[in-house]
Amino acid sequence: MGCSFSGLNALYDAVNGGGDVWINENRFKILRQLGEGGFAYVYLVKEVVSDGGGIAGKKIKNPSHISDDGTYAMKKVLIQSEEQLALVREEIHVSSLFSHPNLLPLLDHAIIAVKDNQQGSWRHEAYLLFPVHLDGTLLDNANTMQTKKEFYPTLTVLLIFRQLCAGLKHMHNFDPSYAHNDVKPGNVLITHRKGQPPVAILMDFGSARPAKREIRSRSQALQLQEWAAEHCSAPFRAPELWDCPSHTDIDARTDIWSLGCTLYAIMYSVSPFEYALGESGGSLQLAIMNAQVKWPAGPDPPYPEPLHQFVMWMLQPQPAVRPHIDDIIIHVDKLISKFSS
Repeated sequence: MGCSFSGLNALYDAVNGGGDVWINENRFKILRQLGEGGFAYVYLVKEVVSDGGGIAGKKIKNPSHISDDGTYAMKKVLIQSEEQLALVREEIHVSSLFSHPNLLPLLDHAIIAVKDNQQGSWRHEAYLLFPVHLDGTLLDNANTMQTKKEFYPTLTVLLIFRQLCAGLKHMHNFDPSYAHNDVKPGNVLITHRKGQPPVAILMDFGSARPAKREIRSRSQALQLQEWAAEHCSAPFRAPELWDCPSHTDIDARTDIWSLGCTLYAIMYSVSPFEYALGESGGSLQLAIMNAQVKWPAGPDPPYPEPLHQFVMWMLQPQPAVRPHIDDIIIHVDKLISKFSS
């Protein structure tokens, strides 16, 4: 599944009109657009199977990712610069490293050179193929539930969260350790199952990098802050990525902070610090740096105090005292056991 720069291997033809796309030797019909952001578009596609067997004939790490009805999600990225090209290559590389049921797998990909007819110059387009999950993200579900004033049951919250922990553990315990760097409800796909808790899958590895970084100068600290401002969503970004010390060691516990914010968001549909954006003179950064969490008011809170304490355990402003992913899993398993009985 190496990158290909041959126009024959990934022919783009009138995507907006529902045309066909070739990703290497496999052809896909575009059914509809699922979403977009920045320079990327996501489409629902259906494989046009040829005699070669299509995707099913490729060496997929996990055959269960082969679609029964031939539908997949295809991400198309418009690449305008060498820097963007490097970032897409890095995303493809990182996405190809992991194999875990709670991490979205990259099934195939191609990068092609496309000639700009107006300027006569060449640019690139990338096509990334993934399994499709049509129930949307945690963010989509949260928006719907917020409108209806509905809440997940406590046990469902914990079971969704446990799956995210499992996916992150795979990344954090990888050699070398990787941090996702953008854990948030918008990057968690949800698939509903009748009579069972939803399946949760962490996606979008465009910001994932080796977790351990040694910061030894003010220049390095500022570079990390600038990188984080571009790649890590502000309401879920750890304090050390807002104001990085000039001499410090960064590790995967930046994700633990984001995980705490995400657990809060699974419960209450927003990050624990977004209230600051609506306050006169409020500062999101100050609220995060001081871990100033506000819990929804009301005489009858929908979630028990142990869940609130669990969130605060992850939202330690000092990363050195923040728990690791293995600690989080031990604790969430205890909570699942407690609230299952």
